[in-house]
Amino acid sequence: MRLSALLIRLVAFGIAAGGSLAAARTTVTVVEERSVIAVQETLVDQGYEWASVLGDGLQVILEGEAPSEAVRFRAISAAGEMVDASRVIDNLSVADSEVLAPPEFAIEILRNDRGVSLIGLIPATTDRERLADRITDIADDLPVTDLLEVGDYPVPETWDNALNYSLRALELLPRSKISVYAQRVAVEAISDSPEEKRQLETALARNPPEGVRRAISISAPRPVISPFTTRFVIDDAGPHFDACAADTEEAMQMILAAASEAGFRDRANCTLALGAPSRSWAEAVSLSISAIGELGGGTVTVSDTDVTLVAPLGTGQGTFDNVVGELQNALPEAFALSSELPVAQEVSTEGPPQFTATLSPEGQVQLRGRVPDDVTNTVAKNYATAKFSEERITMGTRLADGLPAGWSVRVLAGIEALSELSNGAVVVEPEKIQIRGNTGNQDASARISRLLIDKLGQGAIFEIDVTYVEQLDPIAGLPTPEECVEQIKIVTENRKITFDPSSADISASAQAVVDDIAEILKRCGDLRIRVAGYTDSQGREEMNLNLSQQRAESVLTALRARRVPVGTFKAIGYGEADPIADNDTEEGREANRRIEFSLIVPEPIAEETSTLDALAEEALEDTAPQDAPETEDDSDSATE
Repeated sequence: MRLSALLIRLVAFGIAAGGSLAAARTTVTVVEERSVIAVQETLVDQGYEWASVLGDGLQVILEGEAPSEAVRFRAISAAGEMVDASRVIDNLSVADSEVLAPPEFAIEILRNDRGVSLIGLIPATTDRERLADRITDIADDLPVTDLLEVGDYPVPETWDNALNYSLRALELLPRSKISVYAQRVAVEAISDSPEEKRQLETALARNPPEGVRRAISISAPRPVISPFTTRFVIDDAGPHFDACAADTEEAMQMILAAASEAGFRDRANCTLALGAPSRSWAEAVSLSISAIGELGGGTVTVSDTDVTLVAPLGTGQGTFDNVVGELQNALPEAFALSSELPVAQEVSTEGPPQFTATLSPEGQVQLRGRVPDDVTNTVAKNYATAKFSEERITMGTRLADGLPAGWSVRVLAGIEALSELSNGAVVVEPEKIQIRGNTGNQDASARISRLLIDKLGQGAIFEIDVTYVEQLDPIAGLPTPEECVEQIKIVTENRKITFDPSSADISASAQAVVDDIAEILKRCGDLRIRVAGYTDSQGREEMNLNLSQQRAESVLTALRARRVPVGTFKAIGYGEADPIADNDTEEGREANRRIEFSLIVPEPIAEETSTLDALAEEALEDTAPQDAPETEDDSDSATE
């Protein structure tokens, strides 16, 4: 009986224990599931979808690959906000970091009257000392601010090309901003005049860097035109401008729109300039052009605030009066109109008196025709001499009576107009002046038009037929540096620059060769030229090196004496290095004694000076100059 009661108690205890264990397991499962769900929802809400959550009893296990260490830490913190942080088990991994792209090499260069400043990132392989020396030379004793940083990253292939082109541009542009990138160079600069702007643009267009795009923007101050003039003509050649000036882009577009309505279809060489007499300039010009468009021909000249309209021969009086009246009332208040309806003149049997001035392509000037007296004849000759030169003038004039009033002024104006041409002719008649020919100045027509208006008055009738020829343009027609060196090769192909025996003095027979080379270089503009001297192998090497250096410098001195700008030239003697023929024969030694001209192409800053130059300069530093070089290199030197 007592045993049964004990058994009952034990069974009851076992049942209670089993129930408690089952309840505990159920509770843990519920807590685990709720914790996992809560943490998973939080991670998803915060953008951590890549993380998965597992439960292990009361522990929460995070698995997955975080994109970065910072993101992994934020995911663990988010989980710790939902359950006790001690229950969070971190099984997260972190993705490998992407390889960082190297920064772009770039330099911003600013140059003005206060010096040069540089800021940017350059390759670690750059020769900083050489770069600094070159910038210092360009700055011309002005301060240089160097804020360049260095990066040890792969250097793009075109970086050196871009950098050296930029330094060449910096040397030409005293007021500029140059942005240098491996694939692109952007140049912004200010010039002193439109002519200098064209010169700089031509120079920068030479030797473009291979594989590098260029963006060049050079501004120039607007010219001041006085009188401010536009002249529009409709004649047998069709509508055209003899002169065109505008004060703003909007004014230019308004003028060209009116010309287009009148039938003008060519490209107008209108000049944006200062000096417009009124803000209504474009309106006055447009109305005037429209007026002769209605007449179907004629000439209109707007000079400052004076408007002169000349109708075509044969215009009806009624049509003339209507057009002139409408224009008179439509012109802005500041402008005054004068008009003329030409009447056919009776022509004598001898024809109208004429004076002609012609300029040949070779520069010869002939003056022919009628002049009223000896004084006018002498003045015309002296005036032509001043504009050209006395040895080029041929006089074929004759004295005549009955010439129109103002004939002398018309003759002198014609001669001055001729001086604006490269070649051509001027015909002066009582009723008009004709100017035709070729020129290398794009503004020649406008200049001639303003000149004749200034000399002969608003009502002057003249015809200008001037053609711009690029080859005659002293700027655009400049030969390229390569063409210049090629021309020197042609000149020296069968002639040599020779020297007195064992001397650096250029021989008398070689002076003509130097003259020809100087003439070529004068036409070539700003060049960087290397004048290299070479000898044969006879004599001591050091003495030959000194002699070649002295001879190269003698050639440079001779060119300077002939007014060649040699500031960018460099004379280098290489002695017996780099022979072009066999030194064992007299013919070979003669060929090796030479002077060569070549372009100096800026070497990449990251590279060392060429071995040949380095050896030559090192040897010269170790050798004292001597007045009488002891060498058997005894006669001629060279040519290219």
